[in-house]
Amino acid sequence: MIIAAVLLFVASAPACADNDKPIAVTELPQIAQQFIKNHFPKEKVAYAKIERDFLEVQYEVVFTNSSKLEFNKNGEWKEVNCKYSTVPKAIVPAQIVNYISQNYPDANVVKLERNSREYEAKLSNGLELTFDTNFKLIDIDD
Repeated sequence: MIIAAVLLFVASAPACADNDKPIAVTELPQIAQQFIKNHFPKEKVAYAKIERDFLEVQYEVVFTNSSKLEFNKNGEWKEVNCKYSTVPKAIVPAQIVNYISQNYPDANVVKLERNSREYEAKLSNGLELTFDTNFKLIDIDD
Protein backbone atom coordinates (compact mmCIF):
# COMPACT_ATOMS: atom_id res chain seq x y z
CA MET A 1 0.00 0.00 0.00
CA ILE A 2 2.80 2.42 0.91
CA ILE A 3 4.65 1.65 -2.34
CA ALA A 4 1.48 2.32 -4.32
CA ALA A 5 1.02 5.68 -2.57
CA VAL A 6 4.64 6.67 -3.28
CA LEU A 7 4.29 5.66 -6.93
CA LEU A 8 1.07 7.65 -7.25
CA PHE A 9 2.75 10.69 -5.69
CA VAL A 10 5.78 10.43 -8.01
CA ALA A 11 3.57 9.90 -11.06
CA SER A 12 1.39 12.91 -10.23
CA ALA A 13 4.31 15.26 -9.52
CA PRO A 14 4.92 16.08 -13.20
CA ALA A 15 1.25 16.98 -13.56
CA CYS A 16 1.71 19.66 -10.88
CA ALA A 17 4.92 20.96 -12.40
CA ASP A 18 5.19 23.38 -15.29
CA ASN A 19 1.83 24.94 -14.60
CA ASP A 20 2.03 28.40 -16.19
CA LYS A 21 -0.95 30.73 -16.04
CA PRO A 22 -1.27 34.21 -17.53
CA ILE A 23 -2.10 36.91 -14.99
CA ALA A 24 -2.65 40.66 -14.91
CA VAL A 25 0.18 42.82 -13.61
CA THR A 26 -2.11 43.80 -10.75
CA GLU A 27 -2.06 40.14 -9.63
CA LEU A 28 1.70 40.25 -9.02
CA PRO A 29 2.85 40.64 -5.42
CA GLN A 30 2.91 44.30 -4.38
CA ILE A 31 6.73 44.32 -4.17
CA ALA A 32 6.98 43.22 -7.81
CA GLN A 33 4.45 45.81 -8.93
CA GLN A 34 6.41 48.55 -7.16
CA PHE A 35 9.68 47.29 -8.69
CA ILE A 36 8.18 47.63 -12.17
CA LYS A 37 6.83 51.12 -11.41
CA ASN A 38 10.17 52.28 -10.02
CA HIS A 39 12.55 50.82 -12.59
CA PHE A 40 10.50 50.31 -15.76
CA PRO A 41 7.83 53.03 -15.63
CA LYS A 42 7.70 53.65 -19.39
CA GLU A 43 7.75 50.02 -20.53
CA LYS A 44 4.60 48.32 -21.79
CA VAL A 45 3.93 44.83 -20.47
CA ALA A 46 3.46 42.23 -23.20
CA TYR A 47 2.40 39.59 -20.67
CA ALA A 48 2.77 38.44 -17.10
CA LYS A 49 2.43 34.91 -15.81
CA ILE A 50 2.67 32.84 -12.69
CA GLU A 51 4.75 29.68 -12.93
CA ARG A 52 3.99 26.92 -10.48
CA ASP A 53 6.50 24.13 -10.29
CA PHE A 54 6.17 21.32 -7.80
CA LEU A 55 7.33 23.25 -4.72
CA GLU A 56 8.11 26.65 -6.19
CA VAL A 57 6.09 29.64 -7.35
CA GLN A 58 7.58 32.42 -9.42
CA TYR A 59 6.37 35.24 -11.61
CA GLU A 60 7.56 36.37 -15.02
CA VAL A 61 6.91 39.67 -16.76
CA VAL A 62 7.88 40.32 -20.38
CA PHE A 63 7.81 43.79 -21.87
CA THR A 64 7.09 44.65 -25.50
CA ASN A 65 10.79 45.50 -26.00
CA SER A 66 11.64 41.86 -25.05
CA SER A 67 13.07 42.71 -21.63
CA LYS A 68 12.12 40.11 -19.03
CA LEU A 69 11.79 40.13 -15.25
CA GLU A 70 11.50 37.15 -12.93
CA PHE A 71 10.29 37.38 -9.34
CA ASN A 72 10.10 34.85 -6.53
CA LYS A 73 6.87 34.01 -4.71
CA ASN A 74 7.30 37.06 -2.44
CA GLY A 75 7.75 39.44 -5.38
CA GLU A 76 11.49 39.96 -4.95
CA TRP A 77 13.37 40.09 -8.24
CA LYS A 78 15.42 37.07 -9.28
CA GLU A 79 16.39 38.07 -12.81
CA VAL A 80 16.40 41.23 -14.89
CA ASN A 81 17.16 40.57 -18.56
CA CYS A 82 17.29 43.67 -20.75
CA LYS A 83 18.15 42.03 -24.07
CA TYR A 84 18.39 45.20 -26.15
CA SER A 85 19.15 47.78 -23.46
CA THR A 86 20.89 47.95 -20.09
CA VAL A 87 19.74 46.99 -16.63
CA PRO A 88 18.86 50.16 -14.69
CA LYS A 89 21.86 51.04 -12.50
CA ALA A 90 19.64 51.45 -9.46
CA ILE A 91 19.03 47.69 -9.53
CA VAL A 92 22.71 46.70 -9.74
CA PRO A 93 24.44 46.66 -6.33
CA ALA A 94 26.95 49.52 -6.00
CA GLN A 95 29.88 47.14 -5.45
CA ILE A 96 29.18 45.45 -8.79
CA VAL A 97 28.75 48.80 -10.56
CA ASN A 98 32.11 49.92 -9.14
CA TYR A 99 33.88 46.71 -10.17
CA ILE A 100 32.54 46.93 -13.72
CA SER A 101 33.32 50.63 -14.11
CA GLN A 102 36.91 50.07 -12.91
CA ASN A 103 37.60 46.92 -14.94
CA TYR A 104 35.28 47.16 -17.96
CA PRO A 105 34.50 50.88 -18.37
CA ASP A 106 32.97 50.46 -21.83
CA ALA A 107 30.62 47.65 -20.79
CA ASN A 108 27.09 47.77 -19.39
CA VAL A 109 25.05 45.18 -17.51
CA VAL A 110 22.44 43.66 -19.83
CA LYS A 111 21.33 40.84 -17.52
CA LEU A 112 21.45 40.44 -13.76
CA GLU A 113 20.50 37.36 -11.77
CA ARG A 114 20.60 36.71 -8.06
CA ASN A 115 19.93 33.86 -5.70
CA SER A 116 20.77 33.18 -2.07
CA ARG A 117 24.44 32.47 -2.86
CA GLU A 118 25.48 34.78 -5.70
CA TYR A 119 24.88 37.49 -8.27
CA GLU A 120 25.59 36.96 -11.94
CA ALA A 121 26.01 39.96 -14.24
CA LYS A 122 26.12 39.52 -18.01
CA LEU A 123 27.87 42.43 -19.70
CA SER A 124 27.37 44.01 -23.12
CA ASN A 125 30.86 42.77 -24.08
CA GLY A 126 29.75 39.14 -23.61
CA LEU A 127 31.43 38.47 -20.28
CA GLU A 128 29.51 36.94 -17.38
CA LEU A 129 30.76 37.91 -13.94
CA THR A 130 29.73 35.98 -10.85
CA PHE A 131 29.96 37.55 -7.39
CA ASP A 132 29.32 35.98 -4.02
CA THR A 133 26.98 37.63 -1.50
CA ASN A 134 29.89 39.76 -0.23
CA PHE A 135 30.35 41.00 -3.82
CA LYS A 136 33.71 39.28 -4.24
CA LEU A 137 34.29 38.17 -7.84
CA ILE A 138 34.27 34.37 -7.93
CA ASP A 139 34.00 33.55 -11.66
CA ILE A 140 34.35 35.04 -15.12
CA ASP A 141 32.90 33.35 -18.22
CA ASP A 142 33.20 34.54 -21.79
